[in-house]
Formats: sequence, structure tokens, C-alpha cells
Amino acid sequence: MTDDDFIALDALLGELGARHQRALLWIGGVPGEALSHALALWRARAWQSPLWLGPELGSELKQEPGSELEQELGPELKRELDALGVSPLPAAKARTRLGGEHDLVVIDAVSPNAGFDPDAFGAVSGTLRAGGLLVLLTPPSWQKPWHTGTPAVDADYARLAAWPYEVGDLSARYLARLARLLRVSPLALHWPTGQTMPRLALPAITPAASDDASSPDASPGDSACLTSDQVEAVSRLTRLRRRRPLVLSADRGRGKSAALGIGAARRLLDGERRLWITAPRPAAVEPFFERLSVLLPQGRREDNGFNVEIDGAHAEVRFIAPDGVSDALQSNDIDARSPPTLFVDEAAAIPTPLLARWLAAFPRIAFATTVHGYEGTGRGFAVRFRARLERDTPDWREYHLSQPVRWAEGDPLEALTRELLLLDAEPAADTTVAQALNVHGPRLISLDRAALAADERALSELFGLLVQAHYRTTPADLRQLLDGPDVRLLATYVGERCVGVCLAQDEGGFPPELAAAIWRGERRPRGHLLAQSLATHGGHRQAAEARWCRIARIAVHPAARRRGLGSALIEQLATSVADDGIERLGVSFGGEVGLIDFWRAQGFVSLRLGLSREASSGEHALMMGRALHESVEKAIGHLAEDFQRLLPSLLAHELTRLEPELAAALLSEGEAPALGTQTLERIEWFALGGGELALARPWLAEAWLVWWRSTPPASRDVDLLELVAPLFQGGGSINGGVGRKARLARWRALAGRLHCYLER
Repeated sequence: MTDDDFIALDALLGELGARHQRALLWIGGVPGEALSHALALWRARAWQSPLWLGPELGSELKQEPGSELEQELGPELKRELDALGVSPLPAAKARTRLGGEHDLVVIDAVSPNAGFDPDAFGAVSGTLRAGGLLVLLTPPSWQKPWHTGTPAVDADYARLAAWPYEVGDLSARYLARLARLLRVSPLALHWPTGQTMPRLALPAITPAASDDASSPDASPGDSACLTSDQVEAVSRLTRLRRRRPLVLSADRGRGKSAALGIGAARRLLDGERRLWITAPRPAAVEPFFERLSVLLPQGRREDNGFNVEIDGAHAEVRFIAPDGVSDALQSNDIDARSPPTLFVDEAAAIPTPLLARWLAAFPRIAFATTVHGYEGTGRGFAVRFRARLERDTPDWREYHLSQPVRWAEGDPLEALTRELLLLDAEPAADTTVAQALNVHGPRLISLDRAALAADERALSELFGLLVQAHYRTTPADLRQLLDGPDVRLLATYVGERCVGVCLAQDEGGFPPELAAAIWRGERRPRGHLLAQSLATHGGHRQAAEARWCRIARIAVHPAARRRGLGSALIEQLATSVADDGIERLGVSFGGEVGLIDFWRAQGFVSLRLGLSREASSGEHALMMGRALHESVEKAIGHLAEDFQRLLPSLLAHELTRLEPELAAALLSEGEAPALGTQTLERIEWFALGGGELALARPWLAEAWLVWWRSTPPASRDVDLLELVAPLFQGGGSINGGVGRKARLARWRALAGRLHCYLER
């Protein structure tokens, strides 16, 4: 760097520091020049904690001396890499930096084996502290206007290249969109290679940002907190009461997780002896445990827990993954009537049914969610979960943290990251959709993804609808939508407003030899979730040979529901794929009764259930399928019959802790068994006081299936669901705390009602 470059850099960093803000510096050019610029920045200052995100360039050069790569980058650059000791962090490990802070982040998307990883960019952008610089290196094609060339796919697209595609077969619509936005955005600072560093101008600062530029909050009123928003959040967490859940929402960087940690420390100091916290990933709660350690220095961090002695009494805070919370509640040392307080961080990334179970099980519970996050979205959380809160706990409270902790309002990098990754994508407003529905009828269309990528408003509206409807959406999902191979995208519009969308993926069609290898567990080609799972884990080799279309996402705008739009999208997709010679539809989702009912109403049947809960969702993945032609109805029926035959064994052994309501929903498929006179006699004998339940279980289970499968849902006696656990899952009662005699009396009464229904 020249003296002028140093002057320009000092001016830029000085202004960022004065504003308490951050910025993105975009360097585009051939690898050697772009990397040289980045290395010049790296050595220009004594950075406190710089991060280089990208492939191991130095090791590649050492392994391939004299290679084309070394010739392009030059021996001087190689020596400089070695001398500076730059140790790149692979993009796949970007999340390991969550909770940390950096003053310089270099993202290498220009090297031959590098690429732009949307999830990694979203993760590390939030680790940059105020006054810091994020440097993005891209190929020269990113700088060209669209009519003179578009970016080519990069190495990170290998993750999208499902069999039989190669990386070079894919489109780069997503990268073209990023390049277009960077070229026109006033928030991106551009330093072209081959030039001296210009005196870069930052966007004009807003009055609100100017007021807060020196620090997040000059006097928040609580020494443990950095903003007045944090003070209020901590106060509410400390005063958390039974059956009054608290929902904290915030954009990223507002100190939400730290507030949970401060609140937990205060509760322990007030006499609470046990508190649990859960989140999709342990890394998400690092700020929580950091605050605990600072405020309670006499305590000790042990794995995923924190133990401390307070006034001679032991207190514990424990992190539990979502799939382990239900099991933890059943521990012998936990009183189900008064369980520990539960904090739920990143609640938007956890399915609503799981949150609802915790809401019922934990009298004292707080949910924290990111509104515009790189995983999950608070907008969708609010829409999906608010109705449950109003119904079950009408005294719930909500608080939104708006003041940034790590940087000031109006931060250029935060705004640019939201724009590039569509973190603030929103569906059309309810009132707008309602007005459109009064004027226009729905029209279903198959979308052109190239046109969609070029229409920012339409893309944001459509993607916002998908985000709102799904519990977990990451920035990489937008790239999959635009560039994934064999993706089908259907949408419903009223006027110009998107009110429904269906995203589907063609799968299967493996040649017999490869299908057999998949079936034996010897091969696992990229992609093809449903086709490979049914073959590898379900034992159905023909499922890998067959061609499927798997519905990955489907969403209908809240203001347009109950109009049959979702069903219409599915039928349109079925017609389209059948015309292309695909005769099977499939879907995979976290098993939940309401969703099963929806898909069954569309003609789908259950084919496979995962034996373990997914760590991030806490649900068992359920796969369902539907035949689109009579020629494959027998094949789909065979898969369904196999699952129905297997299900009772799974419930009795591996799935003993599956929710009885979900078990019942799965047991409803299939033909009702024949009911004999001996079965009725056994039920009557047990109901009148004869024997133990174990001595009547086979006949009771058979009778229950006859009743369940032959009775219309609207006419079912829901009390008889209490028999699912003792008859099929080796359990006692779905209601804990009931003695043996009381349970037996209850079962006899239910058996009597079952007998009456069957004799009608």
C-alpha cells in the first residue's frame, strides 16, 4: 500500500470508529490482485482479532509448487502468506465464530477453490465490532454490468450439485443478483484492483444514528447492561411469573442472548436453584454463559452447564438441546408440577408444535427470537405462535429490543447484509392481500427463476412468504431457490400480490446399479433426500430407481388461507410433473398431527418415520408419498403397508416416547382389522374388573384400531387417546402423577366405553 492508501484507510477507519459503525469494502479482480489488496490491508494495521474466511491458499501453494495457481498468484504472494501466518478459517466452520468479535474480516470468494457461502457471510458479519471492516473478495465478473457478462458459479456451488449434475451445469442467478446489488448500493465501498485506494465516502449518517454514535447507550441505568432496552428485558426476565410467558424479540446485535444470561444470574441470586436454557445450537447461547461467568465469577462452566454456590446453596444452569427437553422433564429429580424455569433462545428456529409443548409443560418460560436472523425468523414465529400464546396463556407479555449493542443505529454493514441476504424479506401486508382478494381471482403460474432473480420486489415478497411459513430458513435457501437443479417453483397471485408458493425438487431416477449401492448403504450421492432415505433406511431399492417430485416448501399467505389455495398448488404441481413422466409426489417434514391431516387430505400416505428426533427441530421426520398414476398405486401402497406393519413394533420399542397423539395419527392409516367375538368378550371382561391391562392388551389394541380406523374423525371420543401409550408404547398414562389403582380404574372405564362403541 502507498502512503495515499494508508491515509485513505486511516480516514475510513477513523470515521467508522467515530460513528460506532461498520462497513463492507468490496474488492473485485483476478485472484492474485484481489488477494494482494487484502493482504495489504491485513498488514496495514495491528488488528486486534482479524479473521480470514476461505480455503487454505497457503497449503495449496505448498502442495502444488510451480502449479498454474502459483503462477497466477505469484511467488511473492506465496511468501507473504507464509510470512504473515494467515490461517484461513473454512467457510463451513464460520459458525464457530459466533459469540466472538473481530475488527477485520476478510471473506475470500475469489480464489480458485473459494466461493461465496451465504450462511457463512451472514454468520461472520455479525461478529464484526463497531469500527471494523469486512472485506469481500470477488472475481472480476462481479463488477461487470449484466449485459457484458455475469458471474460464473463458484466452488461453493458444489453443495447444490445434486446427482447427476456437476458444478458447471448450474446457473449463477444468485451470484448475479448479489453482484448487481453491490454495484448499485451506496452502502458498499468499492476498491477496484489495479488502483490506489480511493477516499471512500460513507453514506450520510442519519440524525438518530448520530445521537447514538459514541456508544450504544451512555447511561442505561444498570452496570451489567449496555442499553436501556437490555435493562428492561432483564427486569422482565427477573420478574417472570407463572403462566405469564415472556417473548423477547430483537434484530441481531441487540444483546438479546446476553440479556438472558444477565436475567438468569439475577434469578439465581434471588434464590432460584435450577434453570434450563435451550436453543437450536450450543454456540447460540455462548453470550448467555459468558454473562453468567462474569456476573457469578465464583461459578464454573462445565460442558453445557454452569454450577455455582450462592449463600451456601448449590445452583445450576443447564443447556439442553431441543430434542432432549422432554426427556429431561421425565428425570426422577424433576417435579413435573414445578419444573425449572426454561429460557428458549432463537425460538424462531424451533417448530411451533415443540414450543407449544414447552409452553404447556413449563409454568415459567421465556422465548427470545431474532426478527431478521440468518437462521429462523421472528416474523414467522410471531405469526405461527401468537395464536397459541393467546389461547393457552392470554397473560403473556412481549418486549422488543431495538437499540444495537455492538454498533450504532444506521450501521451500513447491517443494512447491506439484510439487503444482500434478504433477511428482511416480508410477504405482502394482510390488508393489501385482503383488498386484492376482493378484486381479483387467484391465478397459478410456474415461475421463471431468471426473471424472479431480476425482480427484487417480487423475490422479496415470495421469499418472505416462505420464510414466514417455515420454522427454519437460512440465507443459503435463497440460493437453492434460484439456482438449485431440477427445482420447480409454482406461485399463486391475486393481482400482483403473491399469496401462495410451492417449491419442489425432482428426485430419484438412479440407474439400477447405483440404486442397489444406495440400498446397501455403500453410496450416498448428493441430494435426493426422500428417494435415498426410503432406499437406505426403509429398505426399498425401487424407491431410488423411481422418479419422484418432493415438495420441499409450501406456503399460503395468512390472509388468503381457508380458500383451497394450498391444495390447488399441489394439484397444479401434480399435473405438471405427471406431464413430465414423474408419477410420484413426496414430502418430508417434522411429524405433527395437523400437518399429517393436511397431507393426508391431499392423498398422501405415510412411508417412513425417523427413529430419532432432529436436534434442531425436536421432531421425528415423517415422509409421505402419493401416486400420480394408477400404474404406481400398487407400489406406493406396498411402501405404505410396510410402514403400517413396522409401526407397532417401533412404537413398542424405539418410539416409546413419541407423543401419543402423533402415534394415534400414524396408526389411523390402513385397513381396520376384523373384530371377533372373543375380542369383545375380553374387552368386557377387563372393563368389568377382570385381570390386569397386560392380560388384555392384544385384544384391547386390536379393538382400539378397529374403532379408530372406522370412526369418522368428527365422531371420535378423544378420551380414548389415553389408551395409546399403555396399549402400543408400553407406557402408563399420558397424565403423570396418577397412582396405579387410579390408572387401572381409568383404563377399565375407557375399555367399557370402547366396548359400547364397538357393539353399536
